Amino acid sequence: MRRFLPSKSNSRQMMVAVVLGTALAGSPTKAAVAEPPAEALTDISKYCQTCWRNARLPTDRWQDCTQEVFIRLLERVEADRWGSVLVDNETIERREFLRAIDAVKKRTQRARKFANLSSDQADTRISNSSMKDERDAVAKASVEVLSPRQRRLLDLTADGWSVPEIAKELGTTVERISDEKYKAIKKLQHFFRVS
Repeated sequence: MRRFLPSKSNSRQMMVAVVLGTALAGSPTKAAVAEPPAEALTDISKYCQTCWRNARLPTDRWQDCTQEVFIRLLERVEADRWGSVLVDNETIERREFLRAIDAVKKRTQRARKFANLSSDQADTRISNSSMKDERDAVAKASVEVLSPRQRRLLDLTADGWSVPEIAKELGTTVERISDEKYKAIKKLQHFFRVS
């Protein structure tokens, strides 16, 4: 038994047919609906794919986003005017098309940002208490290993001071602070490796 595998152009035509069929099925009162030119459908699909690529949307979402644009176009633009959305710059149809692309793009980008939040995130209470324990261990070690100036430098760093701010506070150069900070961290690393 031979199976029919749709080609890329057949699958695109099938996608457009599904979108059009779905949208038109919801409005049975219209007696005659103009069909958009096949060339316009292809051009709009290509334009949309370029937009999705430039917006860095996930590739697996491109078809869904393109379908949403087609649905918005069906709601707002007469199908026989679709050919003008890519040609004429100052038409209402063109503005509706660009609005549709922009709305779909922004909604997809927002969905991506919120989808990254999950219950797998670390409990901040645990990380804060472990961070406090680590800071206490570093503070004890710094008394044994570091000079008072190096301890002050690391305290300021831990409190969020930038290197230029520390240099100004201690009355020295940025290079000198960077060098002292590097040496202090190396001393602490050596201390924790040995003990």
